[in-house]
Amino acid sequence: MRLGNRSPNEFIQLLNEKNNTIEKLFLEKIVELTQTTTVKVMMGDATVTDQKSFDPKKVSDYFKKINDNLKDWSIQAVSISNNEDLRRIFTKFEIMEGNYLISVHLSLQFHVLLYYKPDQRVLECQKELAEIVETTKTKEQEISNKGDQVVLDKLKDMGYKDFDHQKLFEIFYENDELREKVYSEIEKTTDADFQKLSDKKQELFRELDSLLMETYQTSPVLIDDTRLVAGEEGCLITIDLEFIKNKNKEGLFDPRKMSTTSKENIVKKIDLFANLLKS
Repeated sequence: MRLGNRSPNEFIQLLNEKNNTIEKLFLEKIVELTQTTTVKVMMGDATVTDQKSFDPKKVSDYFKKINDNLKDWSIQAVSISNNEDLRRIFTKFEIMEGNYLISVHLSLQFHVLLYYKPDQRVLECQKELAEIVETTKTKEQEISNKGDQVVLDKLKDMGYKDFDHQKLFEIFYENDELREKVYSEIEKTTDADFQKLSDKKQELFRELDSLLMETYQTSPVLIDDTRLVAGEEGCLITIDLEFIKNKNKEGLFDPRKMSTTSKENIVKKIDLFANLLKS
């Protein structure tokens, strides 16, 4: 049974009221923790602009602080999922009270936006990459223009004469050594070191990756499980109360059959959790 669901039962109504209070406390805290600051970022076109971002670590630390103060509860450590530009900070914890299980889930879902750091080196890397691309393109065109004649001359030197394109394909397909020799001769017709250019290009891409910076955005609203799975931004807090029978969880049970002691202790545990949210 998820708290917040309608019920005519007086005890469940009491828990729903406490759940409403807990949701408000949690949302207020998330709003506080996700306050944004302005950071300078560089766009792909080298434009430097302002971007709003919050610090996810504040939320992680807050969840961890709650976990650390939940004595006797079974705790799932604070985790961060990473699915491309969508991330989620979450934790879960539960405790038995008689034959009843109280379980709580806290979560914040947010998006990650990538920018470059406002660093002159970003522009230098982009310029070097553009030069490599242009050089490679020019040299490849030179090879293409010279290549056909080089192939014919090389094959004639090796004794191959009077063959058509199909025969040429068969020769290259069947003779790996010959193919490598011909390609080597073609590459000698240009002064470009394609391997060196390729290595340099990969090096520059790695350096650009190291100059990326993440910014984070979310919406200070409460969402439900459906909206969470759909990838919406926001925070989620759920409290479930289940009856344990023969080690099986039953979400549907008759609260009228609950003992007074169980009810009182369940309220105490939920109140304890509510107080921790304020910290």
